[in-house]
Amino acid sequence: MQGLGNDFVVIDAVTQSVTLNAVQIRRLADRHFGVGCDQVLLVEPPPDATVDFRYRIFNADGGEVAQCGNGARCFARFVRAKGLIDRDRIRVVTAAGRMDLELVEANQVRVEMGVPRFAPEALPLAVHGEMSEYQVEIDGVDRRFGAVSMGNPHAVITVPDVAAAPVNEVGSELASHRLFPERVNVGFMQIVDSRHIRLRVFERGVGETLACGSGACAAAVVGIEQGRLRSPVTVALPGGELKIEWSGRGAPVVMTGPAECVFEGEIDL
Repeated sequence: MQGLGNDFVVIDAVTQSVTLNAVQIRRLADRHFGVGCDQVLLVEPPPDATVDFRYRIFNADGGEVAQCGNGARCFARFVRAKGLIDRDRIRVVTAAGRMDLELVEANQVRVEMGVPRFAPEALPLAVHGEMSEYQVEIDGVDRRFGAVSMGNPHAVITVPDVAAAPVNEVGSELASHRLFPERVNVGFMQIVDSRHIRLRVFERGVGETLACGSGACAAAVVGIEQGRLRSPVTVALPGGELKIEWSGRGAPVVMTGPAECVFEGEIDL
């Protein structure tokens, strides 16, 4: 499946028993020797009666992560198409907490992504005290960034031209910088106007992807917090556009965007 070009192998672990190790996940994600994807998603039975499913996310390097917004939209379309649920409103639980998903018009899915957290310990970010912007030196250049947790950690750097941004160079350095003990996803945001941004994201454990749903949420939230953006924000990523809504601190972020199935198949692991 894919959401704006961010692609996934989605596996039904409800009607069949599925146990994957890191080696198998890396093989699935390999675009030459496996299926090829940015992340592997597992649809699992719910841990309790308050949710419909458990949603697990594994990066291409085999590591499990807590959040993926584009994956959540694919998850919603998958469980509906497979008849695992007969409702358009779906509640799932991830390692980051509960999420509400809703299938809306056409192939669009609306996802309540949770309440953003800015405290450094929430990312975690190894600094003393919360700030609207932080500074770090990378290859002799001072880089300023906003930081927020959307259930997974994000650093957002504002750039004048996202097409010319050093995404791979700076992204890889900051993603594994000692400031972020658990690594970080790095967004490069160009502000077009108060309701429109362009964004590229370097995802930890993956590299640059065509789209990152939680990264789009993080960029919009950081821009609104800094007084540069107003909700709703249209986020143009290399793979397409997302709409992000956020009314301020203490409120959940809502993301709306497309998701679709590309193909189905079997693989012997």
